[in-house]
Amino acid sequence: MTLLDRRVTPAAARGPAADRRASVGRTLGWAAAVGVPLAFLGVFFAWPVAEIVGRGFVTDGALDLSGVGEVLGRPRTWRILGQTLAQAALGTAGSLLLGIPGAYLLHRCRFPGRDALRAVVTVPFVLPTVVVGVAFRSLLVDGGMLGGLGLDGTLAAIVLALVFFNYAVVVRTVGGLWERLDPRAEQAARSLGASPWRAFRTVTLPALAPAIASAASLTFLFCATAFGTVLVLGGRRFGTVETEIWVQTTQYLDLRAAAVLSVLQLVVVAGALAAAARARARTERALDLGEPVGTAHPVRWRDPVDVTAVVVTAATVLGLLALPLVNLVVRSLRTPTGWGLDHYAALALPADTLRVTPLEAAVTSLRVALDATVIALVVGGLVALVVSRRPRRPVLRRAVGGLDAVMMLPLGVSAVTVGFGFLVAMDAPFGLDVDLRTSGVLVPVAQAVVAVPLVVRTVLPVLRAVDPRLREVAATLGAPPGRVLRTVDLAMAVRSLGLALGLAFAASLGEFGATSFLARPDSPTLPVVVFRLIGRPGAESYGTALAAAVLLAALTAAVVAVCERLRTPGVGGSW
Repeated sequence: MTLLDRRVTPAAARGPAADRRASVGRTLGWAAAVGVPLAFLGVFFAWPVAEIVGRGFVTDGALDLSGVGEVLGRPRTWRILGQTLAQAALGTAGSLLLGIPGAYLLHRCRFPGRDALRAVVTVPFVLPTVVVGVAFRSLLVDGGMLGGLGLDGTLAAIVLALVFFNYAVVVRTVGGLWERLDPRAEQAARSLGASPWRAFRTVTLPALAPAIASAASLTFLFCATAFGTVLVLGGRRFGTVETEIWVQTTQYLDLRAAAVLSVLQLVVVAGALAAAARARARTERALDLGEPVGTAHPVRWRDPVDVTAVVVTAATVLGLLALPLVNLVVRSLRTPTGWGLDHYAALALPADTLRVTPLEAAVTSLRVALDATVIALVVGGLVALVVSRRPRRPVLRRAVGGLDAVMMLPLGVSAVTVGFGFLVAMDAPFGLDVDLRTSGVLVPVAQAVVAVPLVVRTVLPVLRAVDPRLREVAATLGAPPGRVLRTVDLAMAVRSLGLALGLAFAASLGEFGATSFLARPDSPTLPVVVFRLIGRPGAESYGTALAAAVLLAALTAAVVAVCERLRTPGVGGSW
């Protein structure tokens, strides 16, 4: 039943008193929609980050830069910073080199199974970082399928894992624009005698430049803030700023050095975010040119561009994306006495130094992820609702744009920094005699902080696509604001809300950076248990860790598969 089918009181038939009550109700409703997310972000993001900044720059209430000078004077700091930038640059270059041919094949060519292959290449991006690290380590370590290459514990292993993780970012971002490009310019160049490669280099590549720049900025950001993958594969030898914050906090108990490193990382991330925002704005202006033009063609086996894209994508999917995951499953089935499910049976047994079994940790992960998803959905949904509106007054339009930018800040701050901020700020919040660090409340809250931008970016494009005249017609017919919201906005956005719910749940399920600081010893999540098992000696612990990693990857992949079925074609941008 639609709104027009129901009995409503036209607005013109209401009295002045009713109009005033409706106006007050709308004002209070929008104030709450803005105030709740800002309060959440202020308490659980801005305050902890400000505490970190204070630890690094303020001593006894006065500005003190001696700690900054001390940390920046250490050769170790500059070595860590150099390694961070080098790993991020190499990971970005590799992702672009392999991802651009994949974007062409999956978005400009037609072939059986293309949609399934798109879903497959997306899976690595949503896998928990700990699982990615464990999968590559099991592949490259002695006894693994590629153990003879000697890449275990090297920079190359980390870069390969970063490319594995960010390949989908390039494919989705560049492909999203590529499928909207008008092919007639390239066809004209070909008809004038340009070779396929020259037409691509002089016509298509410049048109794709904004999307490539946006993908490069985001990939660099994700590589520079990678935590679980680098911690598992690189250890202390190839540590980054992200892992160094964790080491200084948990092993050296040097909170001041960790605070200075967090601020240093904020500077690097802010630069990458500014570049990403500028490139994204240019990409969005390009996308305004139209919806997908539907010019995908069958793979042309005599065209060198198509053949190159097929060969590079096939090698990438089989050799880089599928091989580590297949090897992870195979190694989890290998026991000291042959093949079997012994490691999976061990998931139900308590380990020596762990207070819980891996299966109990999996239940904890599911429960915490559900709590975090509910929080992220409420906060992110309110933000998307407010930002989707286009006020006529310039000052309100600027305020809406500012709210959008502010709520995206957690995307640019690493999860390790968020978790560390909780650790230093939540010992006595608001002067209350309550230490939240000893409770399990902070884990889902920290995961929600990380997931809120994901919810906003998933729901916002759909709400912006709603024709405002539908709301105006409903209001003119006498529907109160709540009913307009329920029958117009919610009805149109229900699929995107389901998609956002699934993505937020998957992200929370595999979250490791913040959780590694906040998880209590008696209730760790599954990623934390996998990391602890990897660090223990013995083949049994290693095998159990592989089985737990397979379980975590299977849970995440199942959630993503359901999400893909909820995606609205043509709406929602690249993701």
